[in-house]
Amino acid sequence: MCGRYAASRSPEDLSDVFGIETGPAEALEPDWNVAPTKDVYVVLERPLKDGDDPRPVRQLRTLKWGLVPSWAKSPEGAARLINARAETVHEKPSFKKALASRRCIVPADGYYEWVTGAGERDLEVEGKKKRPRKQPYFVTPADGSVFAMAGLYEFWRDRTLPDDHPSAWWVTCSVVTTEAETGPLAVAPAEGPSSLADIHPRMPLMLTPDRWSSWLDPARTDIEDVRGLLAPPPGGLMRAYPVSTAVSNVRNNGPELLKELAGPEEGTLF
Repeated sequence: MCGRYAASRSPEDLSDVFGIETGPAEALEPDWNVAPTKDVYVVLERPLKDGDDPRPVRQLRTLKWGLVPSWAKSPEGAARLINARAETVHEKPSFKKALASRRCIVPADGYYEWVTGAGERDLEVEGKKKRPRKQPYFVTPADGSVFAMAGLYEFWRDRTLPDDHPSAWWVTCSVVTTEAETGPLAVAPAEGPSSLADIHPRMPLMLTPDRWSSWLDPARTDIEDVRGLLAPPPGGLMRAYPVSTAVSNVRNNGPELLKELAGPEEGTLF
């Protein structure tokens, strides 16, 4: 899954990477502990609002993480729709329309995932053990490039507000996830997991640069065609390393959260 990630690159950096034509009016601060319901950057293609040119324009937009379906009565469930499973996204009422024509890229430095040993997890489920202290890992492209996560976005109209109210429309997003790679990491920690699947069974769907334009193209609306873009990326592109459990608290934020530890913290699993 993807429940927390880091995003520290500036709009200028992202514009260079993705070929952005127009950016946000106000820049977000670097965020090393992005959590659901926060404002995040996404890359998308659509005509400019109130523009005369119907041509889709590649934009860097600020959206809220946690998708609110257009038909929802309220935005209260947004925090639950932070991820969409690649295997079933085309079937789900909350996501299938967005998959057809409202796809985006959520740029990140990498994402955090927490390890729980299988035995500890079974005991926790059975109620025989208190929730164990988990070891967080940071997962990032081994070559230092942007982690381009496949995403979906949606518009939701707050009918309690007038048309001209600045909050009348919500634009929200979700990150697409896929099965975690079982092959070896490009760079693995000295002790602990040797593959992404050892950390967690799910991972964000990373889009390699050769798939960016196809994924963002709003003219590609055939679901079966789009499903072909949901294939996992080539293996062996990622590295993972243990980081401080400080990242487990959403109030903590700063580049120190990405500092690589020599090994798992004492008292944590793995």
